[in-house]
Amino acid sequence: MKKQLLTAACALFLTAGIANAQIHITIGPPPPHREVVPPPPPEHRDWAWHAGYHRWDGGQYVWVPGAYVEPPHPHARWVAGRWDHRGGEYVWVEGHWR
Repeated sequence: MKKQLLTAACALFLTAGIANAQIHITIGPPPPHREVVPPPPPEHRDWAWHAGYHRWDGGQYVWVPGAYVEPPHPHARWVAGRWDHRGGEYVWVEGHWR
């Protein structure tokens, strides 16, 4: 029983560490694509637009198109993710709700 609890605790801590890991890249991202933002679906007028962005795919940047997403609560505001240039590297800063 103690072994199982210890194994579960280790897995939890490792998962949390991976979730907080940052990607450091020396090649800057290309300019963002120009997206035409469509109107929100009629049944979801309060949804927020998450603009598209370039994500790193291990060897190159890949474009992730924008999409409408349901906010977690009324009046929530989406703060988009971004690539920060820090000390010669590019670091992805995740988007989040405010």
